[in-house]
Amino acid sequence: MTPDERATPIRQYVDGPAVLRAALSRVPDEAAKWRPAPTKWSVHEIVCHCADSEMNAALRIRYLVAESAPRIIAYDQDAWARTFDYIGLSADLAMTLVEGVRQWTVPLLERLTEEQWAKEGTHTERGRYTVEEWLTLYAEHLHTHARQIDRTLAAWTGSGVG
Repeated sequence: MTPDERATPIRQYVDGPAVLRAALSRVPDEAAKWRPAPTKWSVHEIVCHCADSEMNAALRIRYLVAESAPRIIAYDQDAWARTFDYIGLSADLAMTLVEGVRQWTVPLLERLTEEQWAKEGTHTERGRYTVEEWLTLYAEHLHTHARQIDRTLAAWTGSGVG
């Protein structure tokens, strides 16, 4: 990607927390922990997943940029949701963490040199993993989960529960 081509996903990365918070704000309290199916996440769990994912993402970009041929470790997001009892955690704190991690990472992205943008490592599931692939994935990540929140809310509304 050229610097101009990277500007769009960086802007999307910057906007992600506001998009996620806006989706969360549309969810009534009584719908937040409702699951559309036993194996699907509630809105509350989605936001907690986003917090853990953002912490992982922030470390991944730092390993990719600062280390020589880093190994990027995959994780089982469903196992994390169960193991760390997302439903029992604070969605407000999770949202605050998402915003803070992004605020901490944006200046790093804005300062990367062309040499740093060209760096790569190895992801334990994906194989070759570049800084630009990282950007493409995480620029969209919170937007994807905001749409998931909207779908979950629509399912809750249509379920007759709400």
